[in-house]
Amino acid sequence: MRCPYCSHTEDKVIDSRPAEDNSAVRRRRECLKCGSRFTTYEKIEDTQLMVIKKDGSRQLFERAKITNCIMKACAKRPVSLAQAEEIAASVEQQLLNSMKREVSSKEIGELIMTRLKDLDEVAYVRFASVYKQFKDVDSFMDELKTMIEKKEKR
Repeated sequence: MRCPYCSHTEDKVIDSRPAEDNSAVRRRRECLKCGSRFTTYEKIEDTQLMVIKKDGSRQLFERAKITNCIMKACAKRPVSLAQAEEIAASVEQQLLNSMKREVSSKEIGELIMTRLKDLDEVAYVRFASVYKQFKDVDSFMDELKTMIEKKEKR
């Protein structure tokens, strides 16, 4: 660590303690050359998750966008905001656990659909109709038939 007073690079740590709700470490240091004391903070660097859109552009991942699209799909359905936020948090956590720095919007959509299918079938169909961009009624009906067949197998 470089001393802010004399720019010497050798120092000793006098005191260490947790800071910012245990998300950082506060260290008191003393420069070995001039004897000045100064404080430093260590934090874990947050990984920024980037979303690759269909057009190839990239933007930062935002959990709020997932929550909003889930709430739109669940409009007038017995799904609470807490449930939508839980799905969004679980999708975000799964993406972060994958250790990827970039993820496609398609992958995010698939994760959301998987969770919506278990939560509310109507919300799933609404989301899928926008996400899969059904071209006509036939493609919409094909998706419904697939759902019905899977449900009958259970």
